[in-house]
Amino acid sequence: MSIFSIATSGLSAASLRVNVAASNIANVQTTGPLPGSGGSSPSAVTGSPGIAPTFPTAYVPLRVDQVDQTPGGTIAKVSTVSPSYTAQSDPSASFANQDGLVAAPNVDIASEFVQLAAAKYSFIANAKVIQAYAETTESLLDITT
Repeated sequence: MSIFSIATSGLSAASLRVNVAASNIANVQTTGPLPGSGGSSPSAVTGSPGIAPTFPTAYVPLRVDQVDQTPGGTIAKVSTVSPSYTAQSDPSASFANQDGLVAAPNVDIASEFVQLAAAKYSFIANAKVIQAYAETTESLLDITT
């Protein structure tokens, strides 16, 4: 594998890491009914089965799993966080269960900002590798003149 392809795989992984962290941060307050609770049963809200509103599920947070690739570079894959939700009190939500609980995404904001910072520095480092590769290639071509 060439230096260029190794660095570009790092750029792609950093970009994916930023996208996932941004999505998790943007959806941190997207709640939904607890799975298997009365709040997710439409007939519990309206009192009549069949004509009930359906409520969207809570946002399922994502994470990036990054592994080294042989002979070089990296591969980043997106997977879901487990457990994907935590119970949160919100009795005013129309889909809350009888205890006033809803499903909130299991997102740690501090961890997401750490992921953003790590992705930033990874992106910068890989861009510098590409820049050094281009400068070295250019200087090698200038030697022949």
